[in-house]
Amino acid sequence: MANGAEYIQRINRVLDYIDRNLKEEMKLEELARVAHFSPFHFHRIFHAIQGETLFHFIQRVRLERAASLLVGKTHLSVTEISMDTGFSNPSTFARAFRDKFDMSASEWRNGGFKTFSKNRQTMRKEDQDIRKQRLEHTAFHYYVDPRTGNQKWRNNMKDAGKTLDVEVEVQDMPEWTVAYVRHTGPYAGDEQLFGQLIGRLMQWAGPRNLIKPNESHMLFVYHDDPEITEESKLRTSVCLTVPEDTEVSGEVGKMTIDGGKYAVGHFRLSGDEYGAAWDTIYGGWLPNSGYQPDDRLPYEMALNDPEKDPEGKHEVNICIPVKPL
Repeated sequence: MANGAEYIQRINRVLDYIDRNLKEEMKLEELARVAHFSPFHFHRIFHAIQGETLFHFIQRVRLERAASLLVGKTHLSVTEISMDTGFSNPSTFARAFRDKFDMSASEWRNGGFKTFSKNRQTMRKEDQDIRKQRLEHTAFHYYVDPRTGNQKWRNNMKDAGKTLDVEVEVQDMPEWTVAYVRHTGPYAGDEQLFGQLIGRLMQWAGPRNLIKPNESHMLFVYHDDPEITEESKLRTSVCLTVPEDTEVSGEVGKMTIDGGKYAVGHFRLSGDEYGAAWDTIYGGWLPNSGYQPDDRLPYEMALNDPEKDPEGKHEVNICIPVKPL
């Protein structure tokens, strides 16, 4: 089995590339090529492994490099340092520097850095706690299901003091033809929104006899990464599997979701635990699995009605397309 070294090596190549090119404008597609991942999956993997988004990492490194230069190279002006660390103009740098260090660059240079350094011990403790929590995500127990021959992994995911059972199985998923209602805009944690979208889709599907107990599947497709795309432009499709010859009209569309090999993570979640579940798959399971993401859409498959669950939990499969590493 892979030990995650390949993923760490790919991410390290990106970190080194960023360090060498801080002065330059860097695009997601460019950094994804360095890592040999598709842009969509690369950003999720980077976030899950590093514990911060790609944008926040680049911004943090630029600011920390600037903070060091302000003290170590006093012959350079603040404006020169801001340009040398990749900021487009001095005012953008000034705002970002104050947001991070709670003082201006000039105040930092004139001795403020000494005060800031006294607070580092507390911040290091918080960083250590975060790293410890991320390491707890990686201890997956591997076995082969004797009935199906499929590879399976189990783990207890710890998030905010809670333990969630996780089971991941690599299996061949069928191609789905789905009817969908699409939403563009913010959606995270908005159960009322999803309820409305599902209701509209069911009101269309019911009279057409397309809701088949034990046959129909409810899928949720997220076309964009919320860490990359502006909230107002995020696309989400609430889908129902339907026969290929189903006719659609109006706000109801039809599309095909590719079949093939998927990592299927099974979870029971509260509404606010979805992000931690996705991060566990991308940052905990995937780097140690021997697989890498494939360029097909990931999706969620709803397995229950949370309103009828005794604990109000969402039982869901998170399905990520994979191929051998």
